[in-house]
Amino acid sequence: MKDFELDKRRLVIGGVAVFIVTVYLIRLFMLQLLSDDYKKNADSNAFLKKIEYPSRGAISDRHGRLLVYNQPAYDIMVVMNEEKGRLDTTEFCNALGITKEYFIKRMNDIKDRNKNPGYSRFTEQLFMSQLSDKEFSVFQEKIFRFPGFYVQKRSIRQYQYPYAAHVLGDVAEVSKADVENSDYYQPGDYIGKLGVERSYEEQLRGEKGVQILLRDAHGRVQGNYQNGKFDRRPIAGKDLTLSIDIKLQELGERLLEGKIGSIVAIEPATGEVLCMVSSPTYDPRIMVGRKRGKNHLALSKDVWKPLLNRSIMGQYPPGSTFKTTQGLTYMTEGIIDENTLFPCARGFNYRGLHVGCHPHGAPTNLVQALCTSCNSYFCWGLFRMIGNRQHYRSVQEAMNTWRDYMVSMGFGYKLGIDLPGEKRGLIPNAAFYDKAYKGSWNGLTIISISIGQGEVNLTPLQIANLSATIANRGYYYVPHVVRKVQGEPLDTLYRRRHYTMANRKAYEYVVQGMRASVVGGTCHAANRADYLVCGKTGTAQNRGQDHSVFMGFAPMDNPKIAIAVYVENGGFGATYGVPIGSLMMEQYINGKLSPASEAQASVYQSRRIAYGTSNR
Repeated sequence: MKDFELDKRRLVIGGVAVFIVTVYLIRLFMLQLLSDDYKKNADSNAFLKKIEYPSRGAISDRHGRLLVYNQPAYDIMVVMNEEKGRLDTTEFCNALGITKEYFIKRMNDIKDRNKNPGYSRFTEQLFMSQLSDKEFSVFQEKIFRFPGFYVQKRSIRQYQYPYAAHVLGDVAEVSKADVENSDYYQPGDYIGKLGVERSYEEQLRGEKGVQILLRDAHGRVQGNYQNGKFDRRPIAGKDLTLSIDIKLQELGERLLEGKIGSIVAIEPATGEVLCMVSSPTYDPRIMVGRKRGKNHLALSKDVWKPLLNRSIMGQYPPGSTFKTTQGLTYMTEGIIDENTLFPCARGFNYRGLHVGCHPHGAPTNLVQALCTSCNSYFCWGLFRMIGNRQHYRSVQEAMNTWRDYMVSMGFGYKLGIDLPGEKRGLIPNAAFYDKAYKGSWNGLTIISISIGQGEVNLTPLQIANLSATIANRGYYYVPHVVRKVQGEPLDTLYRRRHYTMANRKAYEYVVQGMRASVVGGTCHAANRADYLVCGKTGTAQNRGQDHSVFMGFAPMDNPKIAIAVYVENGGFGATYGVPIGSLMMEQYINGKLSPASEAQASVYQSRRIAYGTSNR
């Protein structure tokens, strides 16, 4: 008689056995063919892929002076799968001069995938970076006692001068976001963080190489796999030549000691930035090595914000330097001509509104108004433009026309300089005022923008670019701090002329006004016998002491340098702006300061402005 119960039991047992074998085969297939874990484990027993890092490109100034170069340094790397359970921790810590607590924390951080997303126990991980030659030599003698640990030769940046920190920037270890955003980087790599080190990172970093080393069954390196057949040599980064003149930069930083502000100088014919000073500043040489993090933290907590590049991030009222743009707009639009006269009775007075002005002869034309920096003249010009119904159908159309002129001159938007962090400033338009005044406003409502106050904000870079545009009589190149990249043409963005909406005739009269200001007006302290200077002061109103502003260029008919000086709470433009701008132009045009000018520079270097907490 057939035992159906026994047959059923055999089928169940057989089915279970088939299921287990099938699962095992599927898992084996996945491990060997679909997953790289098995491959990594197998490869790690035979090969050690050692990354070789390229030399980062050097950086020089416009005259070939070396600014940034590389020095050798050494990183300690660890392969966790080799180190586990085989290390004399005490001896290891003594060799590196670290505590056991630091060792434990560092090893845990390496294995933490939140902090180290690229972690693998089979590949080299960074344990400690940037050992000096002395530290390395001590460790190297004992490295054979520390299984799983290797030395990776690297290089660190060295800065030749204590200047131009905001332009040069610095290099630091990659963040988690850097690793996630690019296949090039892995934890422990370095990347440019600020300045040209950041904006030209791809050119400066070069290309990594790889060395494949063969290991025996005990993990000991036996040499190159197949005599280096599959090795790839690193390719050095490209050198940069900056447009900066480091001697001019040095003078600018000296002159702004003890002051908050900025100096930007541009070569009008090319748009090359000759100097970019932001004060307070810091010595870029403190931002290297293992102390970089500590120093960066201290700078970030400094209430005077030395990490802030005020030249491109500071947004200020331009004050009377902005009057040049108004004259250009009014004349091109036909609101005024060279003979138009406006009254000034200690200021602009109309329907109970008074905008004050200092005493000077009146009525004035455009050239005289720029010479004396007459507020009334430019207020009358804006009032006529916004209210002119023969030219514009509404205040909104007039306002947007005004806005279009300003934008064409490089305001209201980022200029596009090759540095990270540039701000756009503010140029209002009709929609801005419609929202602010619910559609009910006129020229009197917004009169202060005609003299560079009110809602208008510019960066020092934009003011310097305005000066370069006037020097060129109507066009500018996008300002840039890199003059040449090794083996590459300069980006076309920096080789293309940008023409404004103002016409050549208007520029010629504005140049005359700026020249008159130097000969016998508010910029007379900049007047010289050996070359012709054109300039315009600004005294930008502030809640506290006014800001001192100067904008100018020289020589008048063959301009080599255009400059903007902005000193927070410096008072009248002639107090700090004009003398500092004059010294900077002399240094660049003549290559040095005269003994009398050097003495004057020392005086301004020693002057300090007492700032309160409101300036922080």
